[in-house]
Amino acid sequence: MTSKVYITDIAAFLPNDPVSNDEMEKVLGLIGGAPSRSRKLVLRNNGIKTRYYAIDPRTGKYTHNNAVMAAEAVRELSRRSRLRLDQIECLCCGTSSPDQLKPAHGQMVHGELRCPPCEVVTTAGVCGSGMTALKYAYMNVALGLSRNAVATGSEFASSFMRGSNFEPEIMARIENLEKHPALAFEKDFLRWMLSDGSGAALLSKTPNHDRPSLRIDWIEYASYAGDMPVCMYSGAVKQEDGYLQGWREAEDPLDVIKWNYLAVKQDARLLDEHIMNVCVDRALTGLAAKHRLKMDEVQWFLPHYSSEYFRSKLYQALERNNLAIPYDRWFTNLTAKGNVGSASIYIIMEELLYSGRLKKGERLLCFIPESARFSICYLMMTVV
Repeated sequence: MTSKVYITDIAAFLPNDPVSNDEMEKVLGLIGGAPSRSRKLVLRNNGIKTRYYAIDPRTGKYTHNNAVMAAEAVRELSRRSRLRLDQIECLCCGTSSPDQLKPAHGQMVHGELRCPPCEVVTTAGVCGSGMTALKYAYMNVALGLSRNAVATGSEFASSFMRGSNFEPEIMARIENLEKHPALAFEKDFLRWMLSDGSGAALLSKTPNHDRPSLRIDWIEYASYAGDMPVCMYSGAVKQEDGYLQGWREAEDPLDVIKWNYLAVKQDARLLDEHIMNVCVDRALTGLAAKHRLKMDEVQWFLPHYSSEYFRSKLYQALERNNLAIPYDRWFTNLTAKGNVGSASIYIIMEELLYSGRLKKGERLLCFIPESARFSICYLMMTVV
């Protein structure tokens, strides 16, 4: 039987100053010397007002990489919790945008921290990778394999989004005599959706005695890739028959650059069509029955959705399954902090934990969907 596990502290790191909608293209750069045709439409739908980039707006150079941002969140976590870095027994790091293929992201974060030897785990994926890192940390502590564990989620999305990354593709389209060479919507709209940052959580066998802790009641994670198509991807191009051709399968290595295999792409049509069906109709209904979940017992609903466009759609999906939670019990900071992928739920939890609004006994339900090939994580916690 597993023992109880508590999140005793959370920290977030957001690089540089917030970037407004009007400043975004100045920081990320134009593509082909022309403003984006989809930027205003995407921003109107996603509702994001400010976000953060690891880019110096004056020079255009990077100020941090992914491992450094994750390490900054862990350092802040150490300061807040008074757990020294040399006391960390297990470090679990999730991301969808590692700085390199090898070594693993977790080891790079460990190297940045210059900690003594400890167990280090890297989890891959998109938004769900931060939660699989948290679940590994939870299981390690619950089983008594370590007395504490630190989990992180971090993203370096701007490294995919800068305008200069897309210039070779635009030039190739011009060489192919396309009359109106432009970036495909599946790539362009993500430039206005994703941003940089990191979060870290400390898990322990005992709660705080002088301030709130979050007891983890359960974490459920499920992939629906067995019967769902690829929706969001990088390092590949999707063929007309749906086959996802990886960058190493390119006939000419130069095609990887010319046709931007490494860009992050998403099929917005598939996302809109399937995400709520998978995450609510299929997943949450089963979990509600399994855990005898009653929504009137949930005081805080922490949804990580990529865009305000999905806010009403999520509510409608909950309502049609008799799982509705009133909006006044929702907590999100998407509009101010942006969509930071695997780090977003940490950034949401951190702000709520330090808001002074949590009361003993309140229950929190976190919702973390991933559109890559459709997976979902739910996390239930109680304030102690």
